[in-house]
Amino acid sequence: MHPFSYIRATDERAAIGEVSATPDANFVAGGSTLIDLMKLNVMQPTHLIDINALPLTKIETLADGSVRIGAMVRNSDMAYNETIRSRYPVLSEALLSGASAQLRNVATLGGNIMQRTRCYYFRDTAMPCNKREPGSGCSAMEGINRIHAILGTSSRCIASHPSDMCVALIALDAVVHVRGPRGERTIPFADFHVLPGDHPEVETVLEHGELITAVTLPPLPFATRSHYLKVRDRASYAFALVSVAAALDVQQGTIRNARLALGGVGTKPWRALDAEKALLGKRAGEAAYHAAAEIALRSAKPHKHNAFKVELAKRSLVRALTTVEAIV
Repeated sequence: MHPFSYIRATDERAAIGEVSATPDANFVAGGSTLIDLMKLNVMQPTHLIDINALPLTKIETLADGSVRIGAMVRNSDMAYNETIRSRYPVLSEALLSGASAQLRNVATLGGNIMQRTRCYYFRDTAMPCNKREPGSGCSAMEGINRIHAILGTSSRCIASHPSDMCVALIALDAVVHVRGPRGERTIPFADFHVLPGDHPEVETVLEHGELITAVTLPPLPFATRSHYLKVRDRASYAFALVSVAAALDVQQGTIRNARLALGGVGTKPWRALDAEKALLGKRAGEAAYHAAAEIALRSAKPHKHNAFKVELAKRSLVRALTTVEAIV
């Protein structure tokens, strides 16, 4: 780990000012990703701004029925919050499927959104990686790519996005609130993370010095009928090979609305919009779910070791939707 300076911020303006003034500065909250990567010399910030003292820890219901979650809310607090559990169970389930109880007690909403890939080659500085060192190459292309993405990939990068929480947030049409040197702005969650394209080192639309302050979940009545399914190599403390966030609005046996998102298979949290549209107006049941699954994976581009993810994702989609349909 390289030397760095450290400041504990007491207000947003000061924190933003400190990071904005130094090109290699970073915010640090729970540190469950950043500190790991610093130990590996994958990230080498020269200046850390601790934002744990910022008053961004509330979960509140707003006048329009939406729910605002502060960026410093811990994953465990969010998962067990009664409003989240009752109105957005898919989010609670996603959070509880990730990491361990100890990590969930320190990891934050904002940090989880900024979580970086678990690609072995990204985390190994001895290996070429376009995400870590632009132009050096992608070792995963011809390497061991079992955990890697099959959707949203490019010739420069096939690293999968690791977050469970983000899969639920994109399915719920969440909105990210940020504040930076040029003021405040809101970003639809679907637009927050970017595809690798020719620049896999650029992972989000955040500008340097911008701080995530909150996430808003819109009032979505049928989100009470939602579920998060995670398929992984072991029952706990493992990243998803495939995950599905699903919600359904079924009236008299007909699907009136749907939300579908995938994790473990995309280079970013993956919203299956075409599959959602294919479900509308159909009779709820496996026939409709299988058809939607085929549509959701039709653009998949598997590699040598992860071709199994195509069929696994299809089956997981069907299982998740079947589970949601059964929720009363």
